[in-house]
Amino acid sequence: MATKPSLITGGSGYFGALLRNHLLAHDQAVRVLDLVDAEDRPPGVDFVRGDIRDPANVAQAVAGCARIYHCVAQVPLAKDRELFHSVNVEGTDNLLRAALSAQVGKVIYVSSSAVFGVPKSNPVTEDTAPAPAEAYGTAKRAGETLCQQYARAGLDVTILRPRTILGHGRLGIFQILFEWIRTGDNVPVLGGGDNVYQFVHADDLAAACLLAAARPGATTYNCGAAKFGTMRAALENLCAHARTGSRVRSVPMKPAVALMHLTSALGLSPLGAYHALMYGRSLYFDIAKAQRELNWQPAFSTDQMFAQSYDWYLANREAMLRSPGASRHRSPVKQGILGLLKHWL
Repeated sequence: MATKPSLITGGSGYFGALLRNHLLAHDQAVRVLDLVDAEDRPPGVDFVRGDIRDPANVAQAVAGCARIYHCVAQVPLAKDRELFHSVNVEGTDNLLRAALSAQVGKVIYVSSSAVFGVPKSNPVTEDTAPAPAEAYGTAKRAGETLCQQYARAGLDVTILRPRTILGHGRLGIFQILFEWIRTGDNVPVLGGGDNVYQFVHADDLAAACLLAAARPGATTYNCGAAKFGTMRAALENLCAHARTGSRVRSVPMKPAVALMHLTSALGLSPLGAYHALMYGRSLYFDIAKAQRELNWQPAFSTDQMFAQSYDWYLANREAMLRSPGASRHRSPVKQGILGLLKHWL
């Protein structure tokens, strides 16, 4: 094990815990900063219970670390503008300040494709101007701006922007989709479902994190699958894989989006503003920079990651329902009014 640990903020969450295991597999010492401890935390992984919004907690966690992977975030499911800002902006500022003071060698900031809102054109590159269109994306973009400011002050910080993350154990909104398909219910797409939509497998993103951490110099990388297609094709291929009789059905886009916004605002749906904004629209990255500079090659196509995620859900559904995970992405969510939608398709 390395003498100095790597710190993972949000290391009890879905991606943080998976990244933790990747670091351990590469013989790196690991420390986790999180509000809750994960039940599956391996022996030897140091745990600091603390809030990213508390500078004292953050300074304690950062002390003596060789590098930092900043994964903690309030995700779109939270639907709380104040939390988005306090965690994703103020918390990031706390972390970067502590990292600069402690002379940490490298910081990886896991951002989001939400910083681009609905792009005017695709593919999106690192030179595309961010234009967030809702509160979550705005907060993540503010976090990026802080990273750039601290980089100018001498901190080596790299921004990774993942497309929507999938992989074994990823639940949240995907659990609703998987449950509908498990029971043979139909699945909606907005309009024709011909919007091109890219995902990234969590293992591929973890590999990008490790490669970026080993490369000196502050920069930004967009990360997504190399093989992907339309939303309709992704869902139809998953239905074919499941063989439960589920079919993909089109719903009119404008009224569906309006209903998604309304039910979300009223607390009747688990969907956040970002889900309503992007489900029926195209967004995909040009990943050439990460491939060229990091020698990063994503292993999973959209079809492969959907099939693997769905199969994991079937194999672990009962245990997961008895003992939900520590984060929103590791736990099932309540369907709310979406439970009625499946009967109309």
